[in-house]
Amino acid sequence: MSAIFQGLRKLFSKLRGRYIDEKELDNILKNLQRTLIESDVNVNLATSLAERIREKVLEAKIPTGVSIDTIVMRVLYEELVKFLGEKRYSLNIQPGKRNVIVLIGLQGSGKTTTAAKLAFWLKRRGLNVGLICADTYRPAAYDQLKQLAEQISVKFYGDQKERDPIKIIEKGLKELRNIDVIIVDTAGRHKEEKGLMKEMQEIVDKFKPNEVLLVIDGLIGQRAYDQAKAFKEAVGEIGGIIVTKLDGSARGGGALSAAVAAGAPIKFIGTGEHIEEFEPYDPPTFVCRILGLPDKTFLEELLQAVPEKLLMKTAK
Repeated sequence: MSAIFQGLRKLFSKLRGRYIDEKELDNILKNLQRTLIESDVNVNLATSLAERIREKVLEAKIPTGVSIDTIVMRVLYEELVKFLGEKRYSLNIQPGKRNVIVLIGLQGSGKTTTAAKLAFWLKRRGLNVGLICADTYRPAAYDQLKQLAEQISVKFYGDQKERDPIKIIEKGLKELRNIDVIIVDTAGRHKEEKGLMKEMQEIVDKFKPNEVLLVIDGLIGQRAYDQAKAFKEAVGEIGGIIVTKLDGSARGGGALSAAVAAGAPIKFIGTGEHIEEFEPYDPPTFVCRILGLPDKTFLEELLQAVPEKLLMKTAK
């Protein structure tokens, strides 16, 4: 059970069935803010979330028999999905044309494995997929991606002798010219590596991919916001986020912060080491992960108890 949900349970255990005034609500939200920060949500984002929840709770038309903890939880859910993505988002893939997807992210975020997972997911949906290794910095990247491509039976291109990723991608696109979707695995980098960030920008500017997807480690923690912001500033626009390593103790707050900083929705999540452990983002499921809920039943009951229209701003 996540730190966020444990913190919420402690807060709400005092509230059930009680009327709440603004002072008491402020105390609750201060504690909620602290809980969010402890769960790796960016400090400014946690503050913004608390303020938005306060405003909506005070304006909500509370149905008879619905307790304040239910209202706060419902508003929290609404605000989380606004940041993370309110629906399942599809990839920008155009039928009958060659589509290029470029994966970017920090070192160790799981980009190479994610490239293969995404390729496998697309292949199972009837698309002809190819992989290009444009990571010229990590010695094992070529062998790893080549092996994964063979494992899932998709085309692969790489050149261990070439040090220029742009030349590799150019040659790879020619080699894989009859492929529906080409996924490019780039070198890991962070915001302090100016040369690598510039290289990434040049790749995106030159090839103008259908999608630039930011791969974020679910365990990244408080660094997520600043790193995602730097990637967005470098490439101009990020089409979506893939969150990896959500099979263990990942608290999810970093993913939330990254989505806000990148201004992009989460599109996929990696839930394990195996190729097939990869799924499209689903708002209720992902929010359950962040809050540490065992399943979606609680959220389904919550959405029924407090319809969205009751949270809309009342006319003045």
